[in-house]
Amino acid sequence: MSLARTDPGAASIPLVTIHADESCLGNGRDGSNPGGAGGIVEYRPEPGELVRRDYWLSEPATTNNRMALRSVIEGFHAISARGSRFRVIFTSDSRYLIDGLSDWVYGWSERGWKRKGGAIENLDLWRDAIATLLDGGHLFEWRWVRGHQGHPQNEYANYLATRAARDQSTSNGLVASEFENWLSQQKRKLEPEPFPASSSFKAAPRLPPPPLL
Repeated sequence: MSLARTDPGAASIPLVTIHADESCLGNGRDGSNPGGAGGIVEYRPEPGELVRRDYWLSEPATTNNRMALRSVIEGFHAISARGSRFRVIFTSDSRYLIDGLSDWVYGWSERGWKRKGGAIENLDLWRDAIATLLDGGHLFEWRWVRGHQGHPQNEYANYLATRAARDQSTSNGLVASEFENWLSQQKRKLEPEPFPASSSFKAAPRLPPPPLL
């Protein structure tokens, strides 16, 4: 059941969007492969005003899937630090992340946090992701977008993630966005995805409790 249907005041909760992406340089190769994750947060504090903030992080030895999970963990940590409750549209090109949070976690929970094929890969980060989402008290919607297809916010999140992987840097929370400057430097003309209408938000079902490890 959608949380929006059980929360009469949901429509009054401010709407935030997060477009996130992940990177792992040499993903799948033997040895330690550095990775990064990044995201752009957009919100309207006042009608007609659009504020953007960025975040990014890195790990010296990781995988694409682990960094996808880190992208949602750090994104929700960052907005939760503001001390407010939001409706969040989270968009990623990672099927692993979006399918996992919108579908797989419910079946895993019913099977005692096991998948049909055995142990769940990256269970520690799935636990952290679910705990972070539940602790923040936010409502959320998961959206998938095809990567590298000219979607400006997705392309920019990929830029942040790849740069973090290469430089092994972190933003330490939300910082002023470089999106407009990055957009002006692109060789092809890209039109940012408009901020969504409040009525377009469709809350996902409540997540199951995180696994105990």
